[in-house]
Amino acid sequence: MAFSFFGKKEEILLQDTLNPAKDSNLLNKRIFSVSEITGHIKSILKGDKELEDFYLRGEISAPKQYASGHTYFTLKDEKSQISCVLFGRNYKNIKFNLEHGIKVIIRGSIAVYEPQGRYNVIVEEIQPDGMGALNLAFIQLKSKLEKQGLFLIEHKKPLPKFPKTIGLITSLNGAVMHDVLNVLKRRYPLVKLLIVPTTVQGKDASCSIVNAIELINQENYEADVIILARGGGSLEDLWSFNEESVARAIFQSRVPIISAIGHETDFTIADFVADYRAPTPSAAAEKAVPDINELKKLIINFNERTLNAVSHIIQMNESCLKEISNRPIFKKPLEAINIYFQKIDSFEYMLQTKISKSMNLKRKNLEILDSKISALNPKAILERGYSIVMKDDKIIKNAHELKIDNNINVVLYKGEIEAKVKRIKK
Repeated sequence: MAFSFFGKKEEILLQDTLNPAKDSNLLNKRIFSVSEITGHIKSILKGDKELEDFYLRGEISAPKQYASGHTYFTLKDEKSQISCVLFGRNYKNIKFNLEHGIKVIIRGSIAVYEPQGRYNVIVEEIQPDGMGALNLAFIQLKSKLEKQGLFLIEHKKPLPKFPKTIGLITSLNGAVMHDVLNVLKRRYPLVKLLIVPTTVQGKDASCSIVNAIELINQENYEADVIILARGGGSLEDLWSFNEESVARAIFQSRVPIISAIGHETDFTIADFVADYRAPTPSAAAEKAVPDINELKKLIINFNERTLNAVSHIIQMNESCLKEISNRPIFKKPLEAINIYFQKIDSFEYMLQTKISKSMNLKRKNLEILDSKISALNPKAILERGYSIVMKDDKIIKNAHELKIDNNINVVLYKGEIEAKVKRIKK
């Protein structure tokens, strides 16, 4: 044996220690594999009926959604935390976004992931704790779009004063269409109404509204303004107007949009994005067109003011004509004309005299300047018999500047002489 250097007694003790069959604790215990113990825990949890379908309250932490559509997050309270999984098939039924720090109540069941020995909650439903899911979704989307600038006033398009064509997006079922028609017929029967029947409630409503907005924006319809309207209802009934797709379609619309959703106290995301929000569909129709009776009054008033202005001008002109006809020029026109001719002759003589004096003065000044220039002209000095001595293009003023055998140039009035210095008198 490898331990033969021990004594006999020590060898027996060592063999007993290394032999698990002689350990009384191990003899009475079952030894599990990792898979067996994980499976055992799973069976225990699965056998607990209370853990098959239960509600759990906590705060969401670190949510993360994967390309598969599944979302993983941790649900925690002040003392503990547990992992949760929300599969894609259930995520699409949630109206609000799962954000870090939101307190929620979830419905789910416990599951054990055996390969890693972890347990987590499989989430079936989830709702905000203390606030309705739709209310939270509304607040989240409103905050998101507001940060992106979709509600800013500078993005609001002005409504036309005299629209030729109005697009109406609403359901054919209900009183909205009739209310709008009655108002338009009473206020401005000249306008053309283009009705786009649309689903305004239910699963497919948001898609229907978006398609209607894009349809009326086509140039061949020549719509000047759009009224987006529906009657009152609960938050669930009006929810299609709180969808992000509808909000972005309104924002991207080339044609200005008036929203008239629900009653005066109802507010939707569409109202915040629209170019104008009307409290009711009837109010939207009144805002979209002018009142033809008011226009008639304005035209009549304008005609009266125009006639009064023209009459006043005529009276003023008649008074001015009378005043002009009484002037002397109209009584003795030839005499007045002769007086004007005499004034013209006098002005002509004065002008000629001033011009003549000015010309003589300028001529004398030019002669003086010419004589000064001539006196300073080097050519004039050379003409009188003087010359200029230069060396290397420099005028020599002093004999000290030259040396014997220096080449020099002598500039005369006519021509130049090249010479060499033979003698210098200093």
